[in-house]
Amino acid sequence: MNKSAFNFRLCVLLVSALCLSVSAQSTQNRLTVQDIFNLETVSDPQISPDGKRIIYVRQFADIMSDKRCSNLWIVNFDGSDHRPLTTGNFNDASPRWSADGKQIIYISNRDGSPQIYRRWMDTGETAKLTNLTQAPSGVALSPDGKWISFTMHVPEAPASIIKMPSPPEGAKWAEPAKVIDKLVYRFNGAGYLKPGYTHLFVVPSEGGTPRQISSGKFQHGGVAFGASEAVWTPDGKYLLMSANRNQDFEREPRDTNVFEFSVADGSARALTTRKGPDNAPQISPDGRLIAYTGFEDKFQGYQVTQLHVMNRDGSNQRVISSKWDRDVAGVRWASDGSGLYFTSDSEGDTGLYFITLGGEVKKLLSNVGSTASAYGGGGAFTIARNGAFTITQCNPRNPGDIAAGMLNDGKVKTLTAVNEDLFTGKQIGEVEEIWYTSSKDNRKIQGWIIKPPGFDASKKYPLILEIHGGPFANYGDRFDLEKQLMAASGYVVLYTNPRGSTSYGGEFGNLIHHAYPGDDFFDLNSGVDAMVAKGYVDPEQLYVTGGSGGGVLTCWMIGRSPRFRAAVTVYPVINWYSFVLTSDIGNWTVDHWFPGFPWDHVENYEKRSLLSVVKNVKSPTMVLTGEADYRTPMSDSEQYYQALKLLGVESVLVRVPDEPHGIQVRPSHHMSKILHIIGWLDKHRKGESVVSGN
Repeated sequence: MNKSAFNFRLCVLLVSALCLSVSAQSTQNRLTVQDIFNLETVSDPQISPDGKRIIYVRQFADIMSDKRCSNLWIVNFDGSDHRPLTTGNFNDASPRWSADGKQIIYISNRDGSPQIYRRWMDTGETAKLTNLTQAPSGVALSPDGKWISFTMHVPEAPASIIKMPSPPEGAKWAEPAKVIDKLVYRFNGAGYLKPGYTHLFVVPSEGGTPRQISSGKFQHGGVAFGASEAVWTPDGKYLLMSANRNQDFEREPRDTNVFEFSVADGSARALTTRKGPDNAPQISPDGRLIAYTGFEDKFQGYQVTQLHVMNRDGSNQRVISSKWDRDVAGVRWASDGSGLYFTSDSEGDTGLYFITLGGEVKKLLSNVGSTASAYGGGGAFTIARNGAFTITQCNPRNPGDIAAGMLNDGKVKTLTAVNEDLFTGKQIGEVEEIWYTSSKDNRKIQGWIIKPPGFDASKKYPLILEIHGGPFANYGDRFDLEKQLMAASGYVVLYTNPRGSTSYGGEFGNLIHHAYPGDDFFDLNSGVDAMVAKGYVDPEQLYVTGGSGGGVLTCWMIGRSPRFRAAVTVYPVINWYSFVLTSDIGNWTVDHWFPGFPWDHVENYEKRSLLSVVKNVKSPTMVLTGEADYRTPMSDSEQYYQALKLLGVESVLVRVPDEPHGIQVRPSHHMSKILHIIGWLDKHRKGESVVSGN
């Protein structure tokens, strides 16, 4: 080799090394899937009665046990003295202050099973108050501090039809057969439900024997049933909660009412009786009025959740939020009883609002919430007697922190920075709001774009259309880890709120009533067109993915358009007929999402089935589902995968062990979910290789 050639080769090697070095540095400055173990979230902020201190729950992941844990932290109202109250790889949750602010109660599993604990705030002394055989939830202290209310499952003997002979001494026979005689017998995240009913209890705040308050073969809580946490009346004589105590509660689980339970004798009295959900009662400070949320059930796919007020005895029930065409949640009374504070989603933003008893609504704050996803609905706040409040706040660059302020001045100060250590030095994808017009009917559709770190508008980027589930839910201006990781892998990500999304009012939400999937195709496809028109998206590098309802629409998109180079449908519904017969929510979706039973409305079910368009699919498709998913059971994913294979479409089925809907229980499984999505798209991306966890 001559000297000139040698020098040329040396220059090439040096340039290549420099490029690799810059690439490595760039990668190090971006979020990676390992950051699932580094990201922390905050929730359930509880301000002390005097407004001086705030306790909140701080969630984290333990990389050695591959589990999610939580501890309690405390911070002063001015942001000083921020420190942990509890530590260790346990689950500490639900902190609640005593009325005098001298103690808190909370639930923890640090002794092996969830129990109720009490902590004296002056000394830090902590006592375990219960030795329950079932997990408690919904703890609340009585106004005088003498009692703690909670709900707990009360087991019953399982159903049995036969009597088996006893095995010989020393024999090891198989597990016995399970006899199921309930309509609701399994639920996503909880698995197969244990026989029995959840009931309301009280226990002395000094510890002692729990006493059951509610009775009957009804569910007063539990993951599968719509009961609320109980609240004490100011006199401490009654507990108010919403529950479904109708004989057909399994068939119509959303038909809850507000009940008054006597602490003295457990007698129950219904304060509301209408058809539909009456939820989350809150009693006014003077004990004269009760506020609650809900609606008269019209058996629509979506109805706006309204705020109601009634007299303490249940009389004069009235809607006060009729001027506010948005869902009301997280209701709390003003200290003077003049109105109520609540959270609500509007155009993809969760805000804090105040409503007078006359129905006038005023917005106080935006960006309420704490989440690692763009979904809405995660906001929480509490208010002290002096008008001091604490709230969770987030934005597209921050999963959420604890903030505080005074209601009379509208100012809010962020007190924590729980992910500052993670994000320092990291390049986060820039988030941009977009509005565009649907080709279906010229409706305005809202969405958001995440651009890759180091974005250059003069270049052409691959696009991922990421679709939300629900379908009655909304994306918004919130941090989203999964989408940020997609952007960190070099994709532009578009996520939108097509028709049927919440936060735009009742009419927009019900555009898909008995017609989902359907015209939402045009809303989503028009979003892709709007992105291509921007000039920095490569029209030959379009991809689509989404989970749950987003998985439904992913299949709908590739079944109606060949424009997507590859797709990943995540825990989708494929066959609506099998869905209502195998899903954990088929008992009410059959009436609300459909005109009735599938055998009576075959045509409606068939035209909305994703199998009706599967023959059109050309896009290489991954189907990704948790094996313990009872919301969109694995059988639906298997049907779709088998159909694709029979049609000769390039496809794979990914089954994640022991994971329910969402695939996030184990952090490593969450990593695997994201890597599989990006990896499949990368496999079909021009000139790219499969993504790794490095």
